[in-house]
Amino acid sequence: MLKSSNSLLAINNYYYPRGGAEVLFLEHNRMFENIGWQVVPFAMRHPKNLPTPWSEYFAAEIEFGENYGLAGKLVRAPRVVYSLQARKRMRDLLDVVRPDVAHAHNVYHHLSPSVLPLLKERGIPVLMTLHDLKLACPAYTMMLGGQPCERCRGGKLYNVALNRCIKGSLALSSLVMAEAYLHRALRLYEANVDRFVVPSRFLLDKLVDWGFARERFVHIPNFVDLERFKPAGEVGRRFVYCGRLDPLKGVETLLRAAAAARQPLTIAGSGPDEARLRGIAEQTGSDVVFTGHLGKDALLGLIQGARAIVVPSEVPENAPLALLEAYAAGRPVIGAANAGIPELIREDETGALFPTGNVAALAGALARFAALPEGRIAAMGAAGRAWVEKDFSPSVYLQRQLDLYDAVGVRVR
Repeated sequence: MLKSSNSLLAINNYYYPRGGAEVLFLEHNRMFENIGWQVVPFAMRHPKNLPTPWSEYFAAEIEFGENYGLAGKLVRAPRVVYSLQARKRMRDLLDVVRPDVAHAHNVYHHLSPSVLPLLKERGIPVLMTLHDLKLACPAYTMMLGGQPCERCRGGKLYNVALNRCIKGSLALSSLVMAEAYLHRALRLYEANVDRFVVPSRFLLDKLVDWGFARERFVHIPNFVDLERFKPAGEVGRRFVYCGRLDPLKGVETLLRAAAAARQPLTIAGSGPDEARLRGIAEQTGSDVVFTGHLGKDALLGLIQGARAIVVPSEVPENAPLALLEAYAAGRPVIGAANAGIPELIREDETGALFPTGNVAALAGALARFAALPEGRIAAMGAAGRAWVEKDFSPSVYLQRQLDLYDAVGVRVR
């Protein structure tokens, strides 16, 4: 591909690989740098941020929900709703750089969408990748008490405070409710974002169902690093879960299913639910190994040596990167028939689906995959690898993004 002299303003709360959304954000930036674009990041200051000459323009750090004390909370509360500081820092940045396009990812609570009107005023096309349901649900998940929730539908945002949706806190929930009401009243997203990028059809359909205009959305699936995640080694015996240990991720369902099916399980990751999950594993007497957080090489080796990767999430998932990474490493996936997961699994070709939260059904799937010949497991893994090479490669993702930039008036030089 020919080198370009274009400039991209890349906006996200964090500038380090904090989670899947940040990994995608950083890799997106790297892709455009590799074809010659100048990439100018705008984020929040944070001790873990990657080095960049643009950090002097970053907004001050704010960690939502931290115990700052009364004075700290009073200072930070307005910034959660509408950050004048981030807006000023963005204005200062735009005085020294004129990007061809701005691409925002997660800006909620920290930077806030206060920066978006500035971009519009200066005639800069604005794209925004949606990594979750926050645009519709102030609490991100459309879940309450472990069950699906659409109480805020139709603008009934008071339900956020009424049900204490944010960390069980009335104060935090009221703040996020106020934030949502203000942003909608000012039309900060609707009036200032040219196109919303959605990685899953599930997310697109859900937002349209809630009243958003379909023509504002463009479906561009996530991608996986095919050079890093490669098939290697023999098919293993152990089933593997990679991800955060959170009550909504379905790990308890997986633990109980593995115990019922008497199948070995490895859980890679950490999170607030770890102690409880370890207790369940001990109670059931199952063959479970908790590895904690793994580095890149160790995680890759674990995936390559698995029998199958399990994605049991019980929260509406957008497009889990763990699923694509499994395929790239040549392993099939057993996933919950939930939200965006089914559109990434071809039944009995690249893996299998089970009803969300159903221990018996998942146990049955584990037992079935354990009994399959290794050649059959390898064939499903190969089919997954072929699929990501065709539809989820970095080059395909980059071309889709370039096509989108062209559609909003960016002339690639």
